[in-house]
Amino acid sequence: MGGLRRVAAPFVAPGPTGVAIRDSLKGLTGQDQRILRLVGGLLGSLASRDLKARCAAGLDRDSKQWARRKRVLTGQSSSRWAGSITKATHDQWALARRGQLACIQHLQVSIDMIASRLSLPVGAKGSKGSPGGYRSRQEWFAKSRRLHLLQDRLERERADCEAGRVRVVRGGRKLLRNRHNLQATRLTEAQWRVRWEAERWFLQADGESGKRYGNETIRVAPDGEVSIKLPAPLAGLANAPHGRYVLACRIGFRHRGQQWADRVQANRAVAYRIHFDVKRDRWYLTASWQIQPARMAPLEAVRSGGLIGVDTNADHLAAWRLDAHGNPVGEPRRFDYDLTGSAPHRDAQVRHALIRLLRWAKRHRLAIAVEDLDFQWEKTREKHGRRKRFRRLISSMPTAKLRSRLVSMAAELGIAVVAVDPAYTSRWGAQHWQRPLTTKTRKITRHDAAAVAIGRRALGRPIRRRTQPPPPHRSDAVGHRTVQAASGIPGREETRPRIPGPRTRSVGAGRGAKAGDQRAHNRSGHTAEHKSSHQDSLPLSP
Repeated sequence: MGGLRRVAAPFVAPGPTGVAIRDSLKGLTGQDQRILRLVGGLLGSLASRDLKARCAAGLDRDSKQWARRKRVLTGQSSSRWAGSITKATHDQWALARRGQLACIQHLQVSIDMIASRLSLPVGAKGSKGSPGGYRSRQEWFAKSRRLHLLQDRLERERADCEAGRVRVVRGGRKLLRNRHNLQATRLTEAQWRVRWEAERWFLQADGESGKRYGNETIRVAPDGEVSIKLPAPLAGLANAPHGRYVLACRIGFRHRGQQWADRVQANRAVAYRIHFDVKRDRWYLTASWQIQPARMAPLEAVRSGGLIGVDTNADHLAAWRLDAHGNPVGEPRRFDYDLTGSAPHRDAQVRHALIRLLRWAKRHRLAIAVEDLDFQWEKTREKHGRRKRFRRLISSMPTAKLRSRLVSMAAELGIAVVAVDPAYTSRWGAQHWQRPLTTKTRKITRHDAAAVAIGRRALGRPIRRRTQPPPPHRSDAVGHRTVQAASGIPGREETRPRIPGPRTRSVGAGRGAKAGDQRAHNRSGHTAEHKSSHQDSLPLSP
C-alpha cells in the first residue's frame, strides 16, 4: 500500500454559469444574405487588425492602449461594435496565452519522461507506475535526438512566453493547414476560400442590461424580429431608422424559448452571434446569457438515498445503482454511443447516451457519481510509445466534453453529480466486485465492477468488500463467516482454514446436550426406525 498515491475526496460538481441556445435564420432574402456578408467581412477585417495590434503590444497592455485601439475602431464602425471587437480580441489572446502555458508544461513532461527512460539500461523492465528503458540501442539513439529537439522547442516557447508573444490564427490553424493539403481534404481552392472567409467573419455582440431587449447592436425582439446596427461605412444600406437593418425572417427558439423571451422583455443582457455554416448553407443565430449557478446540495444529503456509479469508456457508459450502504441494487445498465464519424455525429451520440442515463437517474431520484478524468498527460507518446492502440483509446474518449455536458444537463433536471478521484477504480473494482457479482445467468464486466467502485467511493465507503458467508449456512461449520483482520494481514478476504478439534460454535449430529433425546431430532415426534445396538452416552445436562 505504500506505493499508492493519496486518493482525493469526492465533491459535488458545481452547476453551469451560462446558457447558450441556437436556431437557424430561415427565409433570408438575397439582400439579407448580401448585407450579412458585407457586415461580417468588414468587421472581420477590423478584428484581424485589432488582434494584430494586441499581439504586438505583448505584455505591455494597459487601459490606455485598449482605449486607443477602441477609438480607432469606433471611427471605422461604431462604439458598440468597437467594444465587442476589442473584448473578443482580448479573449482570444488570453486563450492563446493559456494554450502556450499548457504547451510548455506538456513539453516539460515529455522531456522528463524521455530523460528518465534514457537513464535506464536498454531493455530494463518498468514498474506499474513508470515505463522501463528503451528496447534497443537504435530506439535509444532516436529518442536521444528527439530529446534535444524538444529541449530546443521548449527554450523557444519559454522565450516567447517571457516576451509576451503568442501565435493566433483567426479562422483556425487546422483550416489554415488544409490550404496546403487540399487533395487530402477533398476541397478545391474556391471551396476552401469560402470556408476560410466565413470563419473569419465577425458578427457577434455582447449584451447590456437596461438597453432595449438587452442588446443594442444585434437586437432580437420578443416576436422574433432581428435587426442589426450597421457600421458607419455601410450605413447607407439601412432599411430602418437609426442606421439599422431589419432581416426579413423571424426567429423562434424552441429550446429555452420562454426563458429567452422573459429575459428580453425585462431588458436583461443577452449576447448574440450570427454565423454561416458553409456545409449546410445555412445561417444561424446563437443567444447566450449568464445564469446564477444552482445551489449545490451537501455531499451527505446527496449520499443519503444512494446513487448511481458511472464508468466512462470509449464506446459506452457502464452504470450501476447502489444503496446508501454501497451495495449494488438491481442489474447493471449500459448506455452505448458511437464516436466515429463527424464531430456533430459524435456530439449527438454523447448527448443521447447522457439523456438515457439522466432519465434513469430521474426515475429513481438518485445522484450520479462519475470519475474526474483528465488524460491530458497520459496521451503523450513518450510514456506509451509502442502502445498505439492504448493511446488511440484514451485519445478518443471525450472526457471533458462528456463531463461538462453531464453537469449542465443534470442541473436542468435537478440531479446532483458527484466527482470522485479515478485512482485504481477499474483495478480494484475488478479485483473485489467482478467475481462475486457474476452468476450463472449474469456476466459482469470490468466496467460494471468499476461502476460499483466509483459509486462506493462517492458514498465514502471503501472499495474493498468483506467476504461473503460460506455457502451452506451462516455458521462456522464450513469456515469462519467473515474475516476480521487488518488491511495489512495477508488473506484477510479469504476464509480461514479449518482447524481440527472440537468446535465451540458448531455441534455435530448426535452430540451435545440433547444427544440422547431422539425425539428432539425428529420433527414428526416418533422415534427413529433403525435403532443402533450401541447405547448412547448419558446427556451432559440433567
